[in-house]
Amino acid sequence: MVLRMGSPAPSIKVEDWLRGEPLANFQPGKVYIVEFWATWCRPGVAEMLHLMRLQEKYRDSGVEVVAVADNEDAPTAVEARTKLNARLTERCSNLNYRIAFDYTGEMNKLWMKPSFSARLPTSFVVDRDGQIAFIGHPSQLDEILPEVLNGSWRTSDKAKAADTERIAKSEPMAREQTLEKPIDDRFWAAVKLEDWKTALWAIEEGIALMPDDINFRLAHAHLLLHKIQDMWTGLPVMRQLVRDAIDKNSEDWMVSAIDQLFHPANDHSRLPPAERFAMGKELSEHILALNPPQGDSPKYRSYPAAARYYHDNGNNDRAIELVELTLKSLDGPEPIPDELKEHLLPDLLQALANYRGGKVCYGALCAAPQNKLPGGAKARPGEKNT
Repeated sequence: MVLRMGSPAPSIKVEDWLRGEPLANFQPGKVYIVEFWATWCRPGVAEMLHLMRLQEKYRDSGVEVVAVADNEDAPTAVEARTKLNARLTERCSNLNYRIAFDYTGEMNKLWMKPSFSARLPTSFVVDRDGQIAFIGHPSQLDEILPEVLNGSWRTSDKAKAADTERIAKSEPMAREQTLEKPIDDRFWAAVKLEDWKTALWAIEEGIALMPDDINFRLAHAHLLLHKIQDMWTGLPVMRQLVRDAIDKNSEDWMVSAIDQLFHPANDHSRLPPAERFAMGKELSEHILALNPPQGDSPKYRSYPAAARYYHDNGNNDRAIELVELTLKSLDGPEPIPDELKEHLLPDLLQALANYRGGKVCYGALCAAPQNKLPGGAKARPGEKNT
């Protein structure tokens, strides 16, 4: 059965409650936000802060937030629970909402799969009568939650159209994810053992099935260049990744490609310098053409990546300029949410301090030059896009 707007909300079946009191069932008259997330999800910390703000803002209106961690990358439930507890203690010690933990896959089977929800984070809003009012990305909650609370959302044409569009887009993605899962499982099992050849075979099988999947393409280049260090095979793969990123005119693809070439978490010592810098130049110029300095589009994703190319290529002034433009854009005509800004600032200030060779400050937050990666980043064979 398809889970959509107007469907009765499924039950909450979890193994444990890591934060807050257990929730046995949805109480009539209350509105619940049920959000599925994971520690590996890139926007996870910013979304947790977002949920805290929503819980505080709407608590007196009967809103209860429940976060469900059911997709942790750990071999056992004990390890997954330990990892979650450590992350919560480190990043959000003052949480004001419940955190549920499930390693069995039951919540995924009850909520995510029937709604064709294939990506994290995903939010479900349960209305006062126990029916689903919304399924989608948590960034939309600020807009739709007031209408859910006043009872106008579910009956609106806008809500019905949005739900129909969501299903039309999500169903193919969910079917694709079903194909991806066994490949992902083999890949990550091999990565854990540092069995790079087996990991490569899994990724090549994935590319044969889904040649345009950015995660498979990135992992393919990363394994060949940075783990197996097979430049003969890896360079043509990298060239094609760059070419496809530019042909698609996709900022996400271009940033992901330039990170393979210039992110300090990767060892680039075996890459031919002339070709590495030629690819970096082409990608950076296309990024800046797609998202020009005078435009209002967000700069925080792409400009730091281009800055790394300019810094490595000896144009330190340009690298500094791009990071400064990124910082300026955080308070631009369309300022980003405070919680995302707080998440981005430490790495941006660290990069700027490294490029300038001196201490820099933004308000009360300061950074001094250092040679290690900001945020404790580590090299990895591929990263899920969320």
